[in-house]
Amino acid sequence: MNPNEAIRDARQLGVPKMLVLGLQHMFAMFGATILVPIIVSSQYGLPLSIQTTLFFAGVGTLFFHLCAKLKVPAFLGSSFAFLGGFETMSKLDQGIYANMAASEKLQYACGGIVAAGLLYLILALLVKVAGVRQVMRYLPPVVTGPIIICIGLNLAPSAVNNAATCWPLALIALAVIIVFNIWGRGMLKIIPILLGVVISYLAAVVMNACGVTAADGSPLLNFAAVAEAGWLGLPPFQFAKFDLSAILVMAPIAIAAMMEHIGDMSAISATVGENFLEDPGLHRTLVGDGLATSLSALFGGPANTTYGENTGVLVLSRVYDPKVIRLAACYALALGFVPKMAEVIGSMPSAIVGGVSFMLYGMISAIGVRNIVENKVDFTNSRNLIIAAVILVCGLGFSGGLTFSLGGASVTLTSLAIAAIAGIVLNAVLPGNDYEFGSNPEGDQNRGIHH
Repeated sequence: MNPNEAIRDARQLGVPKMLVLGLQHMFAMFGATILVPIIVSSQYGLPLSIQTTLFFAGVGTLFFHLCAKLKVPAFLGSSFAFLGGFETMSKLDQGIYANMAASEKLQYACGGIVAAGLLYLILALLVKVAGVRQVMRYLPPVVTGPIIICIGLNLAPSAVNNAATCWPLALIALAVIIVFNIWGRGMLKIIPILLGVVISYLAAVVMNACGVTAADGSPLLNFAAVAEAGWLGLPPFQFAKFDLSAILVMAPIAIAAMMEHIGDMSAISATVGENFLEDPGLHRTLVGDGLATSLSALFGGPANTTYGENTGVLVLSRVYDPKVIRLAACYALALGFVPKMAEVIGSMPSAIVGGVSFMLYGMISAIGVRNIVENKVDFTNSRNLIIAAVILVCGLGFSGGLTFSLGGASVTLTSLAIAAIAGIVLNAVLPGNDYEFGSNPEGDQNRGIHH
């Protein structure tokens, strides 16, 4: 087996290796997926559960794979795009939200996310009716490339902030990944991220025993919650509730999430060298992502989104078989029923998450750069320069998003949504849109489009 050759059928590796590869994908999504309920419950006071989040990451991923004819190696974890919405919801105190319990507010927030997921179906219908080529004319590489770059760079501060809680630990995680990725042999070369997590966690146990603390003086590891948690337990499901204010807060965020989805599908297609936008089709992947989001929120989970982290794993491992991702989904689903395990992984020092993210987030941006280079986007052409410049400034400049009131409710667009809208509008309005879908097969292939 040539170590640089992509593996499209993981069965040739044997069952034990497949199981380990699935584990690596689960760890890649883990930090970010559980970070959403951790932030929502600890910072905004809305009791979003780690177990429910994991359970629906697994269910949503399997559901997505069904919608996408089992072809697309994508993992669906919890979406960061909706954090701003949760924060807005936590601060609502007028009308029915006056003196409302936090758990009930969460149910209304989830109702808004159900509505957001349904917006995906509208875009899917447009793609189905107009055809992916017509839609892609509004999303040429000069638009999608910079957006993919922004997705990675937007995540960069969180990688640094997490790493800053204990730099030595973050650097151990990063160093382990780099060493195994470049000098590893055989199986060890394929699972650098899993090794990075495990080895740095062991290092944390040793450092903790030696009295090393995090930057703020707190212990590196805290097992109090682990000791209290039981071994088996149902995730704490709760039904969504619906109200127009909550829908107006949450639903517009779907614009950002859908653009992210298209960027991620382009990135996954580019990584794997298959055209998933045409087969199984962008309309199918959008339906899968949207319904997975609505399903999760209906029972009190967060919005789902395709995960860049797992695209990073595809780049590193070169194993492109979607079966491996379905294994990871089954692990996540099972973990939803193990409170103790959820707490053990919840105890992972954020410095480790930071060290691992250093690698993965940078890789997402690098794919965006590759998207632009391989498509030979001409930046001596001022039209292209203007579009890319505006996307990058919007995507990185509006760090707090843009809030405006709509019918008495305040609506927040995330920086990524603003960047996507600005790029699509400029590309549609400025004269000279010479992007012809299919004229440069190599470039199209590397933005995920070929025949």
